[in-house]
Amino acid sequence: MHLRSVPDWLRHPPTPSVRGFGLLAGIEAIARGILISVMPLEIYRALGAAARVSEVYFLVGLLSLGTGLMVPYATRFVPRRWVYAGGCAMFAVGAALGAAGGVVAMVAALAMVTAATVTIFVCFNAYVLDHIAKADLGRCETSRMFFGALGWTAGPWLGVTLLDLWRPLPFIIATLAALTMLGVFVWQRLGNGRLITRARGPAPNPLAWLPRFAAQPRLVAGWVFAVIRSCGWWVYVVYLPIFAVERGLSEALGGMLLSASNGMLFATPLMLAWMQRRSIRQAVRTGFTAAGLLFVIAAVLGGWPWAAVAALALASVFLVLLDISAGLPFLLAVKPSERTEMSAIYASFRDVSGIVTPGVAWLVLLAAPLSGVFALTGAGLLGCAHLARRLHPRLGTVHRREIPLSHAPESG
Repeated sequence: MHLRSVPDWLRHPPTPSVRGFGLLAGIEAIARGILISVMPLEIYRALGAAARVSEVYFLVGLLSLGTGLMVPYATRFVPRRWVYAGGCAMFAVGAALGAAGGVVAMVAALAMVTAATVTIFVCFNAYVLDHIAKADLGRCETSRMFFGALGWTAGPWLGVTLLDLWRPLPFIIATLAALTMLGVFVWQRLGNGRLITRARGPAPNPLAWLPRFAAQPRLVAGWVFAVIRSCGWWVYVVYLPIFAVERGLSEALGGMLLSASNGMLFATPLMLAWMQRRSIRQAVRTGFTAAGLLFVIAAVLGGWPWAAVAALALASVFLVLLDISAGLPFLLAVKPSERTEMSAIYASFRDVSGIVTPGVAWLVLLAAPLSGVFALTGAGLLGCAHLARRLHPRLGTVHRREIPLSHAPESG
């Protein structure tokens, strides 16, 4: 009889929805968005040279890559809900270290925040794969980006603004946002489903899935798209602010431009509608081609800082288009039986780009200015545009009729 006084949602928690995952993504966007423009500036201030910044990001990327690949292995011993919760807690601790300041604390903060981000990303993708129907992939991705639009739009500008008012303030806000994300995760009860049940057999080492991944060209191509797209964002987020400072422009310019670029996330429903009327292949090719050309133009116009910055800002619009479309070729090819392992491999694109971008930039800066980094990034984006020609023209369609992406296959 006592059960009658217990609310129904406590006895039978609702199935996680697209909106619920969007809410989690929105809170994560606040935590990451307010630090995304602050971290490069603080690391640059602490180290004093763009090449040393690249070195630090390169080493942190190696650490983060190993973390992401080992998340599925960790779930062999720890339920996924605790891994996700641990990622939130690690993010909060990393942000708190950033508030302390200093070279050691800033490098440690960057390492913890980056590792926490990839941990949360792997777990988030695995939850989406189990709880969101295949027909709702496009809607879930668009909802995730739309909910995150406010954090990614206001965060970068707000971060550098608050940094000038009181240095620890953006880090404190990021800490509170990470703890809020943990609270919402617990409230949504994502950890009470079948996904957190211990496996009957031992979980394989995630590295053992690499040959299986390499044997599927569609997965490899989709992963390459994600890596190069992420490299474009890395250059825009890390090296554009440094370029502005070196050329005598405002330190806040990078954060302001990133906020403006992320404002395009509010236009993702319009981009989705445009993609519905065309195809995934056309959207991917358009994004990579336009972004690549604009990065090359920025390199050519490196002697005119404002012109170069304008070209990069315009390129970011097409990077947002790629955020919507470039991950779909991989996600459409993932088999349900491989969802957890392939989610970890797919999530590695963040860390691989976090290794490749500063590593290559480190070498380029030994012999060329930052414009050389922009040129090489443009070449990589144009290479992906060429690779995208091999995508099937009817990818994501059935019976010669295009499936609305609000009813597209499920996201990772």
